[in-house]
Amino acid sequence: MATLRELKGRIGSVASTEKITGAMKMISSAKMRKAELELRRLVPFRSGIRGIIANLLASDAEFTSPLTEVREVRRLAIVAFGSDDGLCGAYNANLCKFVQACVDELRASAGEALQVEIYPVGAKMLKAVSRVSEAMRLTVVDPAGATAKTGGDDVKTLLEALMQRYLAGEIDRVDLAYMHYHSAGRQRPVAEQLLPVDPATLVADGTVASNRPYIYEPDPLSIFRTLLPMHLLASLQDAFAENRASEQAARVMAMQAASDNARKLLEQLQLEYNKLRQQSITTELLDIVGGQTRD
Repeated sequence: MATLRELKGRIGSVASTEKITGAMKMISSAKMRKAELELRRLVPFRSGIRGIIANLLASDAEFTSPLTEVREVRRLAIVAFGSDDGLCGAYNANLCKFVQACVDELRASAGEALQVEIYPVGAKMLKAVSRVSEAMRLTVVDPAGATAKTGGDDVKTLLEALMQRYLAGEIDRVDLAYMHYHSAGRQRPVAEQLLPVDPATLVADGTVASNRPYIYEPDPLSIFRTLLPMHLLASLQDAFAENRASEQAARVMAMQAASDNARKLLEQLQLEYNKLRQQSITTELLDIVGGQTRD
């Protein structure tokens, strides 16, 4: 049975844990709000690019680009997003399981001979994917130095590396697998095709042409081919931002759960401490009374 001193030490340790998890929850909440703001800032650029492309597609011109060329998928690349840091619950484990399910589904449709390359974004995702790469017949590729905290030029570098390999015929398709951010309490894993670009999806996702009279210069095809890399960059930036917001939301929930568990444990330990203390006081009183009786 634990002594009063031992229980007091445990209570102090659990109380400290509760304070730490509470502080970490506040920090993660601030980072989540920052990531939400970044997501909102990306919307005008992404919407503007898709709106222009929708207007181009609504015209009578024919639009082709090497980035829209559909080939038989023999070599597939998946950019799998995760986190660099831990303490976010089952966030990375769930994403890794989702990537595995995507690979199984794609091999079921394209054939078991499908070669799959994984670009793990985030140290935790790299570790998770490396554990299953041999069993799943996956090739792990360095994502051009990109991490879960990557932004700006590093995202562009990763996109250029993917486009270069796609245009060279080294890979036939590029998918993104990440956690889509709905709200602080709801995120879900999604898989999206990045390359080749399907122009029909730019209109299918709700982007509508404005039907305004445009004068295209130099010509619609040149504008279309210029806008496609910008659209791809916006899509990749959006995936990075969604991943960061979802990671922080998962960490907020994990820290909240840890804080709640610590609080419950603290209450149990405090109750046990009070009982043991009361028992000790009662024993001392009985000893005193017993001593006086003998006298």
